[in-house]
Amino acid sequence: MTVDRDQVLRTAAALLTRKATATMDEVARAAGIGRATLHRHFAGRDALVRALEELGIAEFEAALDAARTGEGPAVAALRRFITEVEPAAGLLAFLVTENQLFEGEEVNEGWARLDARVSSIFRRGQEQGEIRIDLSPAWLTEALYGLIGTCAWAIQDGRVAAKDFSFMIAELLLGGAQRSVEQ
Repeated sequence: MTVDRDQVLRTAAALLTRKATATMDEVARAAGIGRATLHRHFAGRDALVRALEELGIAEFEAALDAARTGEGPAVAALRRFITEVEPAAGLLAFLVTENQLFEGEEVNEGWARLDARVSSIFRRGQEQGEIRIDLSPAWLTEALYGLIGTCAWAIQDGRVAAKDFSFMIAELLLGGAQRSVEQ
């Protein structure tokens, strides 16, 4: 029997976004394979998380591409990105939490690339006068990640309706980040 590594990763992502503390045994059961088979593909939890990180980065980049973030006003680009990233929000929430366990290690090149792309949207918005200039693009990027993750967990726990994902994140982020026009 051939094991589809991508399917195992997606199953692990689905499980770990619901239960971040799931064991390798639980991941193997969810994937319908034995623990030994799982360990042949991923030597341990760290290896599995690293593979999930690559999957998450790929999904995040795909959302940025689909949102056409270089087009039009920055605020509109942010709204499109938030909508596009929703399917990967749970995985991103898990990875942000899990990555805090790897303190002191080099920042993954993929995350640095993503941070730069998202920060550039905020920077463009500041240059266009849409986004407050007293909040750094790096901080706004981290705040956006936090809102995406928090909203994913709230939806998973049933505290928030899934249909409100994009609206709630965009309104909270932009309501605090958008430059107000004094009358």
